[in-house]
Amino acid sequence: MPHDMQHMGHDENMFMASSREGSGTSWLPDETPMYAVHAQAGTWTLMAHGVAFLQYLHDRGDRGSGQAGSINWFMLMADRAVGTGHLGLRGMASLEPRTIRGCGYPDLLASGEVCKGETIHDLQHPHDLFMELAATYDRPLTGDIRLQLYGGPVGEPALGPTAFPHRISAMPSPLAPITHHWFDATHITFGVMTGGVYGKRWKAETSVFNGREPDEKRTNIDFAALDSWSGRAWFLPTRRWALQVSAGHLTEAEAGHDGGPRIDVNRVTASATYHRVPRPGSVWASTIGWGRNHEPGNDATNALLAETNVTLDERDTWFGRFELSKKSGHDLAIESLGLFTVSKLEAGYTRYFAAWKGLAPGVGGGLAASIVPDSLESIYGSRANLGISVFLTLRPAERGM
Repeated sequence: MPHDMQHMGHDENMFMASSREGSGTSWLPDETPMYAVHAQAGTWTLMAHGVAFLQYLHDRGDRGSGQAGSINWFMLMADRAVGTGHLGLRGMASLEPRTIRGCGYPDLLASGEVCKGETIHDLQHPHDLFMELAATYDRPLTGDIRLQLYGGPVGEPALGPTAFPHRISAMPSPLAPITHHWFDATHITFGVMTGGVYGKRWKAETSVFNGREPDEKRTNIDFAALDSWSGRAWFLPTRRWALQVSAGHLTEAEAGHDGGPRIDVNRVTASATYHRVPRPGSVWASTIGWGRNHEPGNDATNALLAETNVTLDERDTWFGRFELSKKSGHDLAIESLGLFTVSKLEAGYTRYFAAWKGLAPGVGGGLAASIVPDSLESIYGSRANLGISVFLTLRPAERGM
């Protein structure tokens, strides 16, 4: 992952760059900076990573709201050699069940999951307390081909790009993408097993998992049958690119409409991530992606995402994101059977300060414009509703590549 999920041990037989691994078993380009704190405990290599924001968010319009809170997540990894392979243990948590009030933080046009018996809309739901409790094992098979196994009670299946909390291109912004549920909403899955094989520039992997969305009680683990599946292929043509295509069937993924039975979702995604590190402390990171959700019996919906940021000398970061998506009346909690094309533009800046004990504090802010069609103007108050964010942030300092 960018920074947080990497093979920390070194094996002369391994050819995969330590910076390549993203959330779950996803990949990022080899040219990826690391933001982590490292330590050694006997034969175990330890790494801690996390991001915390203390933010105030406000969206204008008839569906807008304001809220102060903290968006955050923290991760600890341990890695050691076992025979000819490597064993990794991962634990990841968020305090958002206590630092985000109500059903979520303001994020106009965001949608997904249920709170207090209603569809969450125009808010981003808080992360669960347990975001990952998993193990991974990697070993050579033959020649340049290796085996990777991954699984645990909380983890991420092989579906979609690296999840937004772990993408370098998304890291400076506190806001989740409004297309999150078309790309990487399965990054917190309560029960998953993944197997894959990979070479120097490619990987093929498949997962079985529990595809149901977490319930609104964010401090428990919602076990259920591993009756969903996915498959994903990766190709890294150069050190600066990571390309993926994936597809999956999510059984009973979402709550039913008007109290009906839970709904299956068929999801397809494709994405490309580009990183360029011209010098230590500086990086240009971008991701573009397409996602498609199809609920049997309903029209399929598509989403597009493009996000980028530029950091200079680990001090000044400019970030931006554009999203375009079809969303149903159910997604937006509107009494309509139609589909609506919505979009969102975001831009912002973060100023990081000198690292203190391996941690980099920063202060930043952003502007957003949430755009709806004419048919929704009376509901949202305007076709383009502005949003603002101001925040303090803290993350590990860059440790190189």
